[in-house]
Amino acid sequence: MDGKTGGRGVMSLSVRQQATWWGVGAVVFFGCLWLLRDTLLPFVVGCALAYLLDPLADRLERAGLSRILATIVIALVALLMLVIAALLLVPLLTQQLVGFVQFIPTLVENVQTFVNETIRPLLNQYIPGWEKYVPVIVSAIGTIGTATSGQAGEFVNQVTSSAMGAVNALMFVIIVPVVMIYMLADWDRAIEKIDHMLPRDHAETIRGLFREVNEVLAGFVRGQVTVCVILAAIYAVALSMVGLQFGFVIGCVAGLISFIPFVGAIGGGVLAVGVAIFQFWSEPLWIVVVGVIFFAGQILESNFITPRLVGSSVRLHPVWLLFGLSAFGTLFGFVGLLIAVPTAAAIGVFLRFGVKQYLKSKLYKGGH
Repeated sequence: MDGKTGGRGVMSLSVRQQATWWGVGAVVFFGCLWLLRDTLLPFVVGCALAYLLDPLADRLERAGLSRILATIVIALVALLMLVIAALLLVPLLTQQLVGFVQFIPTLVENVQTFVNETIRPLLNQYIPGWEKYVPVIVSAIGTIGTATSGQAGEFVNQVTSSAMGAVNALMFVIIVPVVMIYMLADWDRAIEKIDHMLPRDHAETIRGLFREVNEVLAGFVRGQVTVCVILAAIYAVALSMVGLQFGFVIGCVAGLISFIPFVGAIGGGVLAVGVAIFQFWSEPLWIVVVGVIFFAGQILESNFITPRLVGSSVRLHPVWLLFGLSAFGTLFGFVGLLIAVPTAAAIGVFLRFGVKQYLKSKLYKGGH
């Protein structure tokens, strides 16, 4: 009896010790991440690119290439695409972005004119007494516009500086491809080494969990990146064809942030329609066309693009994604926004596993 009790005591103490050490390790790990958050960006981007390109490298290996040769081919193709994009898209995108920031005061002035000349007479006619609130509204709009125009350039600079941290733009351009190439070449060996370090008693369970994490990430991250690029291309090309001012940059931004539920479509649509109202005021048909572009984009994305590329088995609730983006963005800044979606996906897998274990436990079933 005493031996058994002693054995259970040692076992219990061992479990508590393990939990304590793992907890301390987790706190130290996340503390280091938080302290180094300003220097993590190039490494996070490089590892993310390696993860996204790993399936392509595996296919090239199955086609007969060595891992090193497959990595070199992928790196050369990526470099060629980057150069083409830099030559064709970056100047246009930069020009329209700068022009849009400069256009904000004019847009605000047009809004004030619209309110004074159109909205105010209607309020005076149909809602007597409301005219005394209109100057307050106009003043508020002017204040918001002035603050926005003044902060827009500063915001871009802040995002850039916080994203780079201690690493300047040149080092970022150098580090990202180097990290990507090394990680892509050593990806399979790194996974194998990690697998050998797993606790033997729980190795199969951990493998199963991470297989599910990989399925979620492959289904969501890889698929959603493709969806964002496709939507950005559709919006940018369509708005440019309509002739909307800054249509290219609005379309690109709306498409690339569409991984945030509703934000890309609603934010981009409102912004594009707002610009169209003042550009095509005398031609309301084009205002409708701009709205239809975003509506059609959402129909395509919801019914055709996302189901085919992302699938329905990802099980990431929009509210969970929004919480992950908010929490990690607050903790780690720009880097947090990049890692929020995959981390939220991984946490979701572990939470579902925890719920399954709880439903099997005596804590849930009681004595029955």
